[in-house]
Amino acid sequence: MTVAVTRLQDAERRPRRLAVGTFDGVHLGHRDVIRGADTVVTFEPHPAVVLHPDTPPQLLTSLERKAALIGGLGVSEVVVVPFDSAFAARSATDFADHVLVDALGATHVSVGENFHFGHRATGRPAMLAADSRFDTRVVPLLQVEGEIVSSSHIRRLIAGEGDVAAGGRLLGAPFAMAGEVVQGEQRGRTIGYPTANLVPDPGFVTPAFGVYACLANGSIPAAVSIGVRPTFETRLGELVEAYLLDFSGDLYGTQLELTFLERLRGELAFGGVEELVAQIERDVDDTRRIAAARARAAA
Repeated sequence: MTVAVTRLQDAERRPRRLAVGTFDGVHLGHRDVIRGADTVVTFEPHPAVVLHPDTPPQLLTSLERKAALIGGLGVSEVVVVPFDSAFAARSATDFADHVLVDALGATHVSVGENFHFGHRATGRPAMLAADSRFDTRVVPLLQVEGEIVSSSHIRRLIAGEGDVAAGGRLLGAPFAMAGEVVQGEQRGRTIGYPTANLVPDPGFVTPAFGVYACLANGSIPAAVSIGVRPTFETRLGELVEAYLLDFSGDLYGTQLELTFLERLRGELAFGGVEELVAQIERDVDDTRRIAAARARAAA
């Protein structure tokens, strides 16, 4: 479903069933909050980027991907609240009065039980529930296998442990990242495995160093290495290198999205090129098998 993305200042007042939150990752807990809403209200940038600029979280999703995931849940509109220091200084009452009611015409409001709003996060779900101008649904935190599903936990799984499969299960969809294909040192070409190289955006989560089975641009199996390339001396620093199976073409300067299916192994240093090539062959075989199994499951 195509979702309309509207800035708060451009939103026309109409009766709306709202779900309100940051929704980074649009994980299973977020999906419970969003269920039944026709409009999702979120914040850009993430409030923590403004409130804690020295220690902002690495995000799981860009605004564009967040909106696409929300649209896939049947929501027709995402209203983006520009979050800055001036907005952070507004009271909880002001947010309810002038954003939820005056600007958006809320008839129903759905939030998670840990949702806080207003200056110094003084607003709580109970305040919304006591407001007679709209019905309020407060959604309990979701637990899976005894662990609360949260964006911070999913970040630890993916960035800390490289467990993209577990992270994807909690997200409700595989973790994905995107970036522009840049020129590398083209060593892959010399060993028969040319790669499309992305430089990770430090503002977003990158899986832990290692090798992963992925899909490129939604459908092309890709064996993806993330790390600092210990077998070769390189001046490029951290790289995401994607070998697209059975693909030929020039990707330089284009946007490439990588959907992470499974971690194959950690980052290794090899004694020479022959050992490296032999391991890449195994990685490619594993990627082909995993991608084929996913395609069969989706059919």
